[in-house]
Amino acid sequence: RVFPSSGNVFADLGSAKPGEKKTKVHLASAINGIIRERKLTQQEAARSLQITQPKVSALANYRLGGFSVERLMQFLNSLGCGVEIVVHKPRSRGLAQTVVTAAHEQDR
Repeated sequence: RVFPSSGNVFADLGSAKPGEKKTKVHLASAINGIIRERKLTQQEAARSLQITQPKVSALANYRLGGFSVERLMQFLNSLGCGVEIVVHKPRSRGLAQTVVTAAHEQDR
């Protein structure tokens, strides 16, 4: 059987806190993209983020259980990127959701 996606794989799989998990993945993706674009080693990234290299490895491999959304946003700030939060009512009667959009390095 095939089921239509809700737009959040974590919700589709029945995970706890699917919105938070999706937000973390999007933030981690932005962080990892910046690290890649700047060609930072894990040691260099660790110094910039003020964490250990094993934590950078966990972040790079999307093992995000040890990171809060707030901490991931602080990592973006440490990498010189602003984080903008926009609050609005949903356009339809659907559920409200959190959306993370990252600008590319060359757009900043």
